[in-house]
Amino acid sequence: MIYSGISVFSNKPVELQTEGAKICSVKNIDTSEKLPYISPGFLDMQVNGYNGSDYSLEDLSLDGIKSIIESLAVSGTVRHVPTIVTSPQKLLLRNLKVIKDAVEKYPEIAASIAGIHIEGPYISPEDGPRGAHDPEYIRNPDINEFSEWQKISGSRIAIVTLAPEKKGAFDFIRAITSKGIIASIGHTGAAPEQIREAVLNGAELSTHLGNGSHAVMPRLKNYIWEQLASDELYAGIITDSFHLPAPVVKVFTRAKGLDRLILVSDTALLGGRPPGIYKWGNIDVEVHRDGHLGLAGTPYLAGAGHLLDWDIAHFVSFTGAALADAIRLCTINPARLLKFRGRFLKTKVRRGLPCALPEKYGKLEAGAPADITIFTCDETAGKPAGHNIKLNILKTVINGKEVYSA
Repeated sequence: MIYSGISVFSNKPVELQTEGAKICSVKNIDTSEKLPYISPGFLDMQVNGYNGSDYSLEDLSLDGIKSIIESLAVSGTVRHVPTIVTSPQKLLLRNLKVIKDAVEKYPEIAASIAGIHIEGPYISPEDGPRGAHDPEYIRNPDINEFSEWQKISGSRIAIVTLAPEKKGAFDFIRAITSKGIIASIGHTGAAPEQIREAVLNGAELSTHLGNGSHAVMPRLKNYIWEQLASDELYAGIITDSFHLPAPVVKVFTRAKGLDRLILVSDTALLGGRPPGIYKWGNIDVEVHRDGHLGLAGTPYLAGAGHLLDWDIAHFVSFTGAALADAIRLCTINPARLLKFRGRFLKTKVRRGLPCALPEKYGKLEAGAPADITIFTCDETAGKPAGHNIKLNILKTVINGKEVYSA
């Protein structure tokens, strides 16, 4: 297949040719035709679910996984990391097996999933840091329990989010990072010293930094400042305009730098549903008219209702960053973090290991995977108030196959 567009990285018109699952050539072209942007497909490292399907449901099925993949493709997202939140062990094991079986049986699903993220159950039980996680199933880190997860998943768990203040957290972090798993700090009320200790023991990531936190905390000595100041940590951030205000996104960007930021959607079961109050397990969640999700009757959020195309546009609007830089935060940066673990594994990344991203993921060049997003960018939307932009996804290509066309 041949695709033409403005390279999101060079801002020049290019013709991109694919053969099978690879890009075989990229060449500059001369044209007076108005072309859309062409970009590597977006990679979302935190997807709970969307539009009625969710990886933490008791009845997660093959159809549910396919529905999530199809919904993400509409936003230009070609690969994602399924996220299972705090749950009883029986449900965790069941759903990990459902994902494993789907990946092993269907190549198109394998091409869409870049590892699995377990968010909890080793988190703070306090209001605020706990977020929308069910307090009934919160517990202390247990490496034997984790080993069961990893075995039944076929070694596909790539990330575990936990709170450093939990009993046994540092031993757990050392144990999983020695196996190439990313230990991520999140849903925590830890003292700054505990954050620092977690980093020294191998933590590499902050899960949706600034969210899953107290409404009020010490002004200067707190877990958010400490994570921002840690040069070792990547920071996942949700830039949907509801999770983090624009000034906070700008400050986080200046503190971490573009190389250490990752855009995640954190979309959940009820994202994309009509406004109203819904049951999510034992929890009442409200879908607000503006699309964001909250714990009913509280100021706390309950996951996200918007996808990466929305978040990219808001990141550009909030920070003034170039579109190319925003795209890197959900292509090259997450791929770098996921593949960085290869130094622990002492082997080439291959199918069956926690992450199976192809070489050159996130690049537009020969030999890179044919994971492509084509879109237009409405740079007049919302002007002059906020100077907002809007991405309009035209095509999404996964492994050389068009899975969405507007």
